[in-house]
Amino acid sequence: MSDVLYEQNGKTAVITLNRASRLNALNESLIQGLRAALRQFRDSDARSAILCADGDRAFSVGADIKDPPMEMWQGVPGVGVITNKPIIACVQGYCVGGAYILVQMCDLVVAADNTIFKYPEAQVGFTGGLIAGCAAKIPHKIAMEFMLLGQDLTAQRAYEVGMVNKVVPLGEQLAAAQEYADIFAVSAPLVVETIKSMVAETVPRGPAETAAITRDQLLAVRDSEDGAEGRAAFKGKRPPEFHGR
Repeated sequence: MSDVLYEQNGKTAVITLNRASRLNALNESLIQGLRAALRQFRDSDARSAILCADGDRAFSVGADIKDPPMEMWQGVPGVGVITNKPIIACVQGYCVGGAYILVQMCDLVVAADNTIFKYPEAQVGFTGGLIAGCAAKIPHKIAMEFMLLGQDLTAQRAYEVGMVNKVVPLGEQLAAAQEYADIFAVSAPLVVETIKSMVAETVPRGPAETAAITRDQLLAVRDSEDGAEGRAAFKGKRPPEFHGR
């Protein structure tokens, strides 16, 4: 079974992390599945997407330490896949490390009341740097507390400091997220997408975000048909035939 499920209900896409047996730990398969699902959403007629996860114990415990993803940023909304359509995060249980990055990059967040956010990279001695964007999205002192101390942050505390939009009883989070999606379904898509694109230009990106987006562009050139043709032509000592794809 796929580590990421995708379905579209009317004008709403639902993207589900589907690795509950491993607390939805982020491995290469899940990240690439998430990247593919985000691309499918971007190219669909869905007006918004809900990003959720199977199981009550965890939205995700972060990177799978036994099988870490090669490039976690490839599955991050707004970094690995850029779209001007809104994404609603729907979380419950533990949301740790890289999993919080997924949530941070969504536009709205609904949290079940058992949600625990945690960012322990300073305590384990590793960082990918994408977390720095947190300081541009919530108050600075709260961001520094969350990023550097590695302490548990409850759903209620996250709501109080502006990290989530709504806290609901466990089991009601998907319905609450759907309420937001239903509004997007009848809103003017050009207005929604224009506002989101302008916000993306207004809110500063961290250096890791910028580097990841640049790397994605360069990898796209390297892995293109023209890239393969250029290498084959050089090896075959013939003029290349490029087609812009």
